[in-house]
Order: sequence, then C-alpha cells, then structure tokens
Amino acid sequence: MKFIVSSSVLLKNLSNINGVVATNPIVPILENFLFKIDAGGDIGGGTLTVTASDLQTTMTTQIPVDASESGAIAIPAKLLLDTLRSLPEQPVTFQIDSDTFGTQILTDNGRYKLAGENPIDFPKIPAVNKNMSVELSSDALLGAINNTVFATSTDDLRPAMTGVYLNLTDENATFVATDGHRLIRYRRTDITGTANSAHIVPRKALQLLKTSLPEGVEVKVEFSQSNASFTFGGTQLLTRLIDERFPDYENAIPTNNTNILTIGRTDLLNSLKRIMIYANRTTHQIRLSLKANKLTISAEDLDYSNEANENLLCDYEGDDMEIGFNAKLMVEMLNNLSAKMIALQMSAPNRAGLIVPADKEEHEEILMLVMPVMLNTYA
Repeated sequence: MKFIVSSSVLLKNLSNINGVVATNPIVPILENFLFKIDAGGDIGGGTLTVTASDLQTTMTTQIPVDASESGAIAIPAKLLLDTLRSLPEQPVTFQIDSDTFGTQILTDNGRYKLAGENPIDFPKIPAVNKNMSVELSSDALLGAINNTVFATSTDDLRPAMTGVYLNLTDENATFVATDGHRLIRYRRTDITGTANSAHIVPRKALQLLKTSLPEGVEVKVEFSQSNASFTFGGTQLLTRLIDERFPDYENAIPTNNTNILTIGRTDLLNSLKRIMIYANRTTHQIRLSLKANKLTISAEDLDYSNEANENLLCDYEGDDMEIGFNAKLMVEMLNNLSAKMIALQMSAPNRAGLIVPADKEEHEEILMLVMPVMLNTYA
C-alpha cells in the first residue's frame, strides 16, 4: 500500500489533532494516529482520514492524497510528527507493508523506516445519535470558549465543574464555567436551538477546539445523550459529555448591587499586575478601598514586610467600602475581556463582586463573578 502527500499539509492537519493524544495512555495503541486511506474512483485521487483518540475525546481530519490502493495502519504519533517537523515542504511517499505494518517514509533525499501497528486494535469512533444540532460561526464559538474555559475547575472530585455548561434555548445560548472561586456566564443571542437542551462539555475538548478552529468558518454542533460532535471543514471532534448535575449558578449571582465602580479595564488590570507583586504569594490578596471617584488598591505581605498601594481615578457610586479579592483571579478575568470600560458591581464586602463590560457588544452578554477574600487586619 502506498500514498503520496504534501509534508506541510500533513503536518498542519496532524498538529491540529495531536492534542488529543495522551502522553501515557491506558491503551498503548492510543499513542498512534490511525491512518485510513480511501483510494477513491479517480486515478491518483484519494483521501487520507487520520484519527486521534484518548477514549474520551476523538478527533478526525481528512487530507487529499495521491493513492491507488485503500487500507489502514496505526502510526506512532510522536515519531511521525518529529519527522515531519524537521522536513522542508515537499511531497512525501508512505510505503506500508500490509502484512507486517512496517512503514517507510520516502523523501527527495531520505528514507525513514518505522514500525506501525495493526489498525484493528484502534478503538471504534463513537456514533452521535443526533438529539439536537445547531450551526454557528467559529468566531461565535471561539468567543464563548475564550471567555469561559479558563474558569473551569481542575478538581476531578467535582467533575461537573471541569467542563463548561451549555444551555441552548430558542432565544439564546448560555455558556457557564465556575471553579468555586469565580463564575463566568457568557450569553449569545445569535446562537439558538430548536429545543431546550443542557450539556456539560469537557474542558479538554474545548481547549482542542480553541487551538484548531479556524476563523470565519461554519461549525456544525450535534448532541446526543452522552456525546457531542463539532464538525468544521474536514475536521471533526467527538467528545463524551460530563454526566453530572451542574451547580445552580443563578442563585449564586447577587442581584442588589448598589455599589458600582466604573473604570478603564487596562488601567485596573495594569495596576493589579503591579500591586500583586507585593501581595502574599499564597493568597494573592489585594484590598480595594472605594470612595467617591477614587479607588485605592493595596497589598501587603507580612512574611517579607512588602507592601504597595496605588490610587486610581474612577467613577464610583455607592457607600465607602473596603473589599478584598484574589488578584490572580481578577487579572485572569480582566485579561479575557476586550471591553475598554468595565463596571465592578458590589453589594457588601462579604458578597461576590460582578465584573461586566460597561459597553455591551451586539449579540453578546458577559458576566464575571468573583468571590471576595477575608481582609487581613492591617490598617
């Protein structure tokens, strides 16, 4: 069995799906890419379908190749990628022994021999029995992923929080992520479903989409009871959904927030980055002191006698108050916003604060909730 393919095209497609391959998989065959060659009807025409899987998530991509014979083989992912990365752009020929699965890669001036594996050992791709499907732009999906996936939990003891909750209605799509210390609710009115449905999509699948989704393409999303499928171009991502109950996040969002700070996002972000250098290295605690049109940000590390404070001009309406936050969480949240002006809405020093863009984008609504931290007793 033999096929010819462009080295750069193959490398680009394999790089897009390589994130699925686990370093130490439970099943050794999963260290490989599954190659399926369909010679097609045209002379010299053909399609190569490459699959990568970790049992929970599977990605496939299709590449045009010059093939005269159909077949399949499992090829070591790392070895193949390292070889392709070191090659200049050129056509490469794969020669595969169908009996031993020995594989040779032939280039203009080299020959590389590696041991393939029997493709029959590779896990079958799960089918998605379409309960619901929706089409959306990759830009809208990327916006939702970028604004939520960073806030998912890494605690496997709370599996529901390790993914992003997606609730589709005939009016909008709501994406929610929380790790217990912060909560992001991202809503789009230009994404709707034909019927109400709610799913929790794993963090890994969304991170893979974040790196592999091109801009300006249509994405077809299909859901079944236990799986989700994302199809764009010649690439498909299949993932097993998290079968857990997501926390009742609506009740966690405070409603009566009478103290409102409006300030430039980059001004606040840059100040927090400077002040957190002097904060406690474990808690990253900073103090916001709010008075009429004046914000003082301060931090102190009692272990090293470090302290810092800055005054910023702002628009503040409400009672004088002091509230503590984890600066690291706030910096990460502000980094993921694009608005020039943001509003920090608060009710009391022991209640969660809400960060929302002061100017709303069309079809988009973002709400970021951050829990306060108990202030130290220093003056």
